[in-house]
This record gives sequence, structure tokens and C-alpha cells, in this order.
Amino acid sequence: MQHGQATARHILVSSEEKCEALKAEIEGGRDFAEVAKENSSCPSGAQGGDLGSFGPGQMVREFDEVVFSGELNKVHGPVKTQFGYHLLEITSRS
Repeated sequence: MQHGQATARHILVSSEEKCEALKAEIEGGRDFAEVAKENSSCPSGAQGGDLGSFGPGQMVREFDEVVFSGELNKVHGPVKTQFGYHLLEITSRS
């Protein structure tokens, strides 16, 4: 796994179906931050899903696997964790 820092945004919901529906909305042109504010059950939703900057191991493993290997500025998911289902967007990585 790569080392360094990444910044990402996410949306947390309770079902895979909801996650897929929101992903389709974003891919259809809706703003990620707006969808996060309206739907995310994570406190980060108030900031448009912004998780700020973090390094490997600071987030759950399923997150790390996507954030430190996935394509930038693309919506990834649904990613299942113990918290629910996430859509992830990696905004930068160093």
C-alpha cells in the first residue's frame, strides 16, 4: 500500500440500494457536496462529506483500500464498512 496523505469526501447511508441511487444522481450531474449534505448520516455531511487529509491506517481498512489505490475525482462505491455503505471520492493523494 502507498504511504502519504489523501483527501477525500464521502457519503454514508444505511443501505446498498440508497448508495447506488445516490451514486447514479452524482454521475448524472448532481453535486457531491449537495448530495452529502442532504443524505449522509456522518457528521461530515454538513461539510459536504469532506473528511480532510489523512494517512493510511487512520480510516477503516475498507476505506484505505479504495482511497490509496482508486482513481482520483471519481465516485467509488458502494463501499461497505461496519458503519454502513459509503460513496467515496478521492480528491487528492500524495
